[in-house]
Amino acid sequence: MDATSLQIFSEFLGTLILVLLGDGVVAAVSLNKSKAQGAGWVAVTLGWGAAVTIAVYISGFMGPAHLNPAVTLGLAIVGDFSWNLVAPFFIAQVLGGIVGAILVWITYLPHFEATKDEAAILGTFATGPAIRNYTSNVVTEAIGTFVLVFGLLAFGQNTFADGFNPVVVGILILSLGLSLGGPTGYAINPARDLGPRIAHQMLPIKNKGESDWSYSWVPVVGPLVGGALAAAVWMMIPL
Repeated sequence: MDATSLQIFSEFLGTLILVLLGDGVVAAVSLNKSKAQGAGWVAVTLGWGAAVTIAVYISGFMGPAHLNPAVTLGLAIVGDFSWNLVAPFFIAQVLGGIVGAILVWITYLPHFEATKDEAAILGTFATGPAIRNYTSNVVTEAIGTFVLVFGLLAFGQNTFADGFNPVVVGILILSLGLSLGGPTGYAINPARDLGPRIAHQMLPIKNKGESDWSYSWVPVVGPLVGGALAAAVWMMIPL
C-alpha cells in the first residue's frame, strides 16, 4: 500500500472507529434494556469526546486523521492539505461512517429489537434537531463546526507533549457537545451523520421508521459552511 492509499485507508478506519464508539454510546444510553439506558446527555458527550480521541490515536500514525469532511475542506482551503485528496478523503470518511454504524447495530442487535421508539433508533445513527427550524439548525451546525476547525488550526500553533494532541481534540469535542450540542445534537461532521443515516436506511431494523432525509442536508451543509468560514477567518490572521 503506497503512502496515499494508506492515508485514505486511515480516514476510513478512523471514521469507522469514531462512529462505532460515538454512536455506540448513543445506543447504550437510548436503547431498551441497555445497562446504560437513561444515562443522559453528559454520558453522550463524554462518549463522543473519548471516541474522537481514540479514533485519532488509532488512525493518526497512518495519516492526518481528519475523520471529518469539514476538517478536510478547511485544511485544503488554508493550504495545509492537497485538493487532489479531498474527494477520496470524503468518500473514505462516509464509507467508514457506514461500516461503523453497521457494527453498532450488530453490537446492540437484541436492544434494537427490544426498542419500539423510532426516534430513539434513528438517534443512534444520525442527528436530529430538538426544534426543527432549518435556518437555525444550519447556523447552529455552522457555528459548532467553525469552533471545531478554527480550534484545530489554533492547536497547530501550540506545542503539546508528544502524543497529547488527540486528548486536546477530544476535550474540544466534549466542550462543543456540552455547550452547543443541545439544539441539533452537534453533528459537526457530514460523514458522522450521512454515513450512519445511509446505514439506517439500508439495515433491516425492526421498528426503525423513516431515515428523515428531509433533514439530512443540514448536518452536511452546516458543517461544510462552518469549516470553510473557519478557514477564511484563519487566513486573515497575520502569522
